[in-house]
Amino acid sequence: MLRSLRMAATYPHVRVEGSPLERGRQYGEQARERVRASVDAYGEVFGHWAGWPWRRVTEEARRYEVPIAEFSPSYIDELRGIAEGSGVPFKDVLAINVRTEVMFSAKARQAAASRNGAEGRSRESEAAARPRSRDFPRGECSSFAVLPEASASGGTLVGQNWDWLPHSFDTVVVLEALRDDGPDFVTIVEAGLLAKTGLNSSGIGLATNALVTDADRGEPGVPYHVVLRAILDAETITDALAAMQRRPRASSAGYLIAHEDGLAVYVESAPGDFTNLHLVFPEQGVLLHTNHFISNEQPGRDVSIWAMPDSPFRLERLRSLTESAERPLSVETFTDVLCDHAGHPFGICSHRDLRVPEADQGATVVSVVMELDRRRVSIADGPPCEAEYRVVDYDAFLSKLPVVRAAESLA
Repeated sequence: MLRSLRMAATYPHVRVEGSPLERGRQYGEQARERVRASVDAYGEVFGHWAGWPWRRVTEEARRYEVPIAEFSPSYIDELRGIAEGSGVPFKDVLAINVRTEVMFSAKARQAAASRNGAEGRSRESEAAARPRSRDFPRGECSSFAVLPEASASGGTLVGQNWDWLPHSFDTVVVLEALRDDGPDFVTIVEAGLLAKTGLNSSGIGLATNALVTDADRGEPGVPYHVVLRAILDAETITDALAAMQRRPRASSAGYLIAHEDGLAVYVESAPGDFTNLHLVFPEQGVLLHTNHFISNEQPGRDVSIWAMPDSPFRLERLRSLTESAERPLSVETFTDVLCDHAGHPFGICSHRDLRVPEADQGATVVSVVMELDRRRVSIADGPPCEAEYRVVDYDAFLSKLPVVRAAESLA
């Protein structure tokens, strides 16, 4: 069996409740060491990928504070609470929540420099325009959704392998939030960030993939991880899409949104307003995506395959394994598929590329399969080929009725 360089322990669970500020404080207190580890790690990451010292990073991060506050003031309150609880400056917590905007805008600038160089720019000017990063860490994310008509349980499945930098093994937490102001939710996320993949008490399930276009220039807007959180705050799949349209977004990304009712959509987005959102729907009850645009109307120039050239091979492998699997499709179908190593080390189950420096390596940090109707999550705390999936039952925890349904039940 192929092995990574680290056997992952069980990621800690952090449970919070109350107002946004209070939830943030509890989050920061319980995950203090992991929040601090995340800030320290990204200090090195930003220096490597963007060529920026931490002071420059926090100055740039401040440009996103107003767009976040205009989108939802409660998110600023929560970030301040995380800072207070962890004893980390607010500017540092804000900075790690815009890490995508810093890193991927650096990659877009590098792509532009390479393209301009091919069109005749001198080697000297091209080198001056390029960030210090040599390459992007191979392997990002492979995601899926299965609708009830194709599911062995008759429910909606959604999940992914999340592939990222190795320091994340020491920063991931399972955040469980009881809210006064919306649906309760569970998200598996880097400590200090607002959200990543997860599910909520209204039946929403969320997986995600990094995308990058030549429009990713780090212009202020609603950051990627704030959009993810807004989706988990939604009561319906329509509400989730509407939240993405409410304010201009700062970066490209892919959002796989599913609902226990049997709906799913993949939203490919580029920076900007609602005109830069393009929807991909399931075929024969299955929706698959990796790290490049697949819709017919791609916004801008897609840089994703240049940045992450393993993406098309992972997508084709996902399709091949899913199409050849026994029908109907089950949780076990995907816990097997997500362990696949074709194309190693850049497979669906991703491992470090030992040919490159550690800062350029990536690996599967967590693997997740969610059963939305049962509110049940199968989690592999590390590469799923070596970390056995554990099943967490959130049926009782995520039992709050959505506002609309609660009102109907009282009528």
